[in-house]
Amino acid sequence: MFTPPSLAALDAASFPASLDRLAEILHACVHEGASVGFVLPFSREEARAWWLDKVAPPLAAGSRVALVATLGGEIVGTAQLDLDGMPSKRHHAEASKVLVDPRFRRKGVARALMAEIERRAADSGRWLVTLDTAGDAAEALYRSLGYVFAGAIPFYARDAFDADRYDATRILYKDLRRG
Repeated sequence: MFTPPSLAALDAASFPASLDRLAEILHACVHEGASVGFVLPFSREEARAWWLDKVAPPLAAGSRVALVATLGGEIVGTAQLDLDGMPSKRHHAEASKVLVDPRFRRKGVARALMAEIERRAADSGRWLVTLDTAGDAAEALYRSLGYVFAGAIPFYARDAFDADRYDATRILYKDLRRG
């Protein structure tokens, strides 16, 4: 029987208690080949520093939403929604760092996180959600959720495993007004 994950948004008070687990998930995903901005070697300490330096400040400022998904009381996934747009883009938000612990993939965690990302975007008056991905499985998930392929940028990021290879990224979007 399918048990959907529980979802919650982190805030300045709950973030510190989740930090080490979030760093573990990021570390595991990078080591599984996720193209999320990091290259090997990549330590848990670097993952932890990224959460502290790059996520905590906009989270505290209210310009970013950081979600966690839990199953059986354990954090198994996370996703972010960047709400910090220029005045001409107050209708737009960007989904990023949709990460699921590799041990918990194919259990509806990413799908649930994306549904909550969209709900929170809409609640914030944002009806256009964009994201980028380099993974075929991730792209298939996003397309199944109604995201539309806008284009690809070649040589966008260095491959996590091969320093001499650069991977393309694919840009997708969803107009929440259309469902």
